Amino acid sequence: MNLTTFASMDPHLLVGLVNTELRNNASSLDDLCKTHGVEKSALIERLAEADYHFSEEAGQFR
Repeated sequence: MNLTTFASMDPHLLVGLVNTELRNNASSLDDLCKTHGVEKSALIERLAEADYHFSEEAGQFR
């Protein structure tokens, strides 16, 4: 999966891709960002614009 273009992706599609990656391949949000070379704060901000927020408890954006 290529998340380097996340800033231009539809946020509703992006949240599905990110949550799938978190569930299947990444041990944490930090791991996902490091693996894909994505700035964590920028990803969080991009998804927050569409009212998706990361839940540490669930380990996904909601």
